[in-house]
Amino acid sequence: MRVYLETTGCRLNQSEIETLAQQFRQAGHAVVQTVDEADLCVVNTCAVTREATRSSRNLIRRLNRSNPDAQIVATGCYTHLSPQQVGALPGVTHTISNLDKDRLVPIVLQTDVPADVFDREPLDREVGAGALGRTRAFVKVQDGCNNRCTFCVTTIARGPGRSRALDEIVREVQALAAAGYQEAVLTGVHLGSYGHDRGERDGLTQLVRALLADSDLPRLRLSSLEPWDIAPEFFALWQNPRLCPHLHLPLQSGCNATLKRMARRTNQAAFRALVEAARSQIPDLALSTDVIAGFPGETDEEFETSLAFVREMDFMKLHVFRYSSRAGTAAARMPDHVPDAVKKARSARLLALSDEGAQRFAERFVGRELDVLWEQITGVSEAGFHNSGLTGNYLRVRLDAPQALTNLITPVQIIAAGEGTLYAGQGERYAG
Repeated sequence: MRVYLETTGCRLNQSEIETLAQQFRQAGHAVVQTVDEADLCVVNTCAVTREATRSSRNLIRRLNRSNPDAQIVATGCYTHLSPQQVGALPGVTHTISNLDKDRLVPIVLQTDVPADVFDREPLDREVGAGALGRTRAFVKVQDGCNNRCTFCVTTIARGPGRSRALDEIVREVQALAAAGYQEAVLTGVHLGSYGHDRGERDGLTQLVRALLADSDLPRLRLSSLEPWDIAPEFFALWQNPRLCPHLHLPLQSGCNATLKRMARRTNQAAFRALVEAARSQIPDLALSTDVIAGFPGETDEEFETSLAFVREMDFMKLHVFRYSSRAGTAAARMPDHVPDAVKKARSARLLALSDEGAQRFAERFVGRELDVLWEQITGVSEAGFHNSGLTGNYLRVRLDAPQALTNLITPVQIIAAGEGTLYAGQGERYAG
């Protein structure tokens, strides 16, 4: 059978879809790159906002229009929360909840696939393999969340926090390194809580130390970390240069009153102290965050307070979301919902601030030499191959060179910055 896989939403969804691709291959089926070739399509849906659910529906409809003969298997958060609605979409033959996602392949194939087939899955990855052929891999280390943020539907969709075994993760990362991957990104719904379900309050620290000690993967990156999960001593891990100097710390609001209504376990003072500790210990740190515009009850004064604090933190990037009411959450029942026009205007101001921060951060590196992991070729011209890649601190770099550099890490000289992107020439250490 020919299987096409696609995902919307977060990095955790990306990690899951890559794992499913390998499991289908292990079961003897071909993973194809276009829906037109497929007998079966698997869609990992998202429900974090109303727009995410709409995108998930549109994706399923588009796949069905492109190939009406293909069966569609829907899974993920939107499917978990609204199985009947998703099941009624054209072409959908299976809806698999998040609780059954780990068994999706045997459920769909209606067969008992031996457990050791999937246990071997990481060892059988090919260089650059994965559903989207990336040079870096997303490694799911944790699922679920025990937080009760009043706006978030993820706790409902993903269930309580649960962690994978440390030695299992180490083996997977070792296999990625052996297969030629250059970077692994540790992902989870609540990554900072890794090990908490086993009583290990410093579980993530133990995991990172083990991965740095017991694998030789050139780069290790962490995805989103809730600020209350991190102690200042955690940043000492970045003494190892293989740990990428990039932190994504979701703030959601820079106003204490709004944070309290959100049930976020942080405030201005705590977040400021955490950022100061991180920047003092991690050179050239890239710091990004999430911000919600127009949370219920957010007055003009609260928004201005939030905007000023976000400006003070000087993030290199903001992921801005207009508040989206999600059924079953406490925020949906709150009074004083903000009009859409106001949310739109506030979002625009935050996005403008994000663009300013991105440009300011990028300009710091003009004239410097940086190591870049080259991910793809975006075109070819008389100037050569248009290589595109990322620095350790998550800056996009473009370089025209006589050769394709995909899946290599090379030093380059940064010669210009524009719209948050760096432009490079070859560094002195690059031998070609």
